[in-house]
Amino acid sequence: MPQVTEVRERIVNAAGECFARYGVGKTTVEDIAAAAGLSRATVYRSFGGGRDEVVLAVVLRDLRRFLDRLAARLRRERSVPDAIVEGVVDAVAFVRGDPQMGALLAPDAAGPMQAAVAGGARSLLDLCADYVRPHFGAAQREGSLRADITVEGSVEFLFRIISSMIVMPRDGEPREFLRTYVVPALAESS
Repeated sequence: MPQVTEVRERIVNAAGECFARYGVGKTTVEDIAAAAGLSRATVYRSFGGGRDEVVLAVVLRDLRRFLDRLAARLRRERSVPDAIVEGVVDAVAFVRGDPQMGALLAPDAAGPMQAAVAGGARSLLDLCADYVRPHFGAAQREGSLRADITVEGSVEFLFRIISSMIVMPRDGEPREFLRTYVVPALAESS
């Protein structure tokens, strides 16, 4: 008999495939169960929150994959301002370019996506904060990041910036905008 985590992973992978194929709004729990080779009841036993919890699990899985890549990139950046700018640019590009995230943000997904992500917003922010915390602490200790801000507040601020840049893209190159308006909100001036 498969472990609970294996079953959940199977469901999340099947849901991701269904979302990419049919769209989030048109994917049913029955579609997910069939794609996973499981019963509908097993999906509901594994995800007590139903479809919204499955949607959030797909988002969190994809976000973890992105954050792993971003953490490696942040270690290579030369300065805190560069890390902020390039992190935001990468996050916007990821959401726009990743097939799973693209499927989740398609117009037909707006309602289902909003419900799932709004319900799990704290989980998303906490996950991002966990990834950023080591870099944030080091930058504060070296005096590159403002001492009067928290990792949680900074992650929320950047999450809101990234969200707005996804919904309302800027014409042209965003880096100068980010350096002028976003970096000063977080970094110590040199």
